[in-house]
Amino acid sequence: MTLSWGALGRLSPQRRRFWVAIVGLVLVVVLVPVVRAVVDRVTPADPVAQDEPGPVLLVPGYGGSTASLETLEFFLTRDGRDVAIVAPADGTGDLREQAEGLAASVDDTLERTGAGSVDLVGYSAGGVVVRWYVQEFGGDDVVRRVVTLGSPHHGTDLAALAAGVAGGACPVACRQLAPDSDLLFTLNRGDETPAGPAYTAIWTEDDQTVVPADSGSLDGALSYAVQDVCPDLEVSHGDLPRAGVVLVMVEAALGVGRPRVPGARVCG
Repeated sequence: MTLSWGALGRLSPQRRRFWVAIVGLVLVVVLVPVVRAVVDRVTPADPVAQDEPGPVLLVPGYGGSTASLETLEFFLTRDGRDVAIVAPADGTGDLREQAEGLAASVDDTLERTGAGSVDLVGYSAGGVVVRWYVQEFGGDDVVRRVVTLGSPHHGTDLAALAAGVAGGACPVACRQLAPDSDLLFTLNRGDETPAGPAYTAIWTEDDQTVVPADSGSLDGALSYAVQDVCPDLEVSHGDLPRAGVVLVMVEAALGVGRPRVPGARVCG
C-alpha cells in the first residue's frame, strides 16, 4: 500500500500520526545500518602497539614477481623476523582485489603465529596495495608498521602514457597507477596515512619507473629519498628492494623504536 502526501493530509489526525510513525520506523531501520557503516569507516583506529614486532609480509610490485623481494626476505629472516612474500593471484589485475588477497594472507599469518599484529612492506605498486588494505579493508587495526619502496602513491606518468597509447592493452592495475585514477583519488583525498600503523615511505631520485620520483613520498609518513641520506648513491627502481643501504633502511623502519631517517653511516 502506498500513501501520497496529499492523501496523508486528508487523513484524520489519529491516522496521520499512525502513518507518520510507520514511516519514521522504516527510515530508522533503513538508515541506522548505513550511518553505522559510515561511522565505522571514518572513526580512526586505535594505534597498534609499536613495541611488539610481529611477522613481516612483503608485497611485490606490478606484475607480482616475488623474485624481486627474495633478497629482502633473506635479510629480514636472518635478522630473526618471520617473513613471507605474498604473491597475488593476478599481478596486473585490480589492485583492490590484490588488497583483498593480502587481507586473507594477513589473517592466515596472524592465526598461524598467534601474533597481535603484522608489519607490511610494499614494493612499487605493492605499496598501493598495502595502503588500500589498511584504509579500506580494516588493516589499520592489525598493521604495526607500513614501509613502501618506490611506490607510485600519486601515480606515475608512465602508466598514464601506457593507458593513452595502449588503451585496453594496458591492464587494470596499469590504469589504476595513472595519476588521475579513481583508486588513487580515493586513497589520497583525505588522510594519506590513517591512524593505526606507523608509516615509512622510501624512494629514489633515480627512479625512471615512478615518474616523477617523488610520487613515492607519502603525506604523514616518514618520507625520504635514498639520496637524502647518501647523496652520491645511484639506486634504480629495480634496485630498491635489494640494495644493501635500502635493506638497512627497511630494517630500521621495522624496529621497535620510532621510525627515523638513518644516519650517513649506512651509506658504507
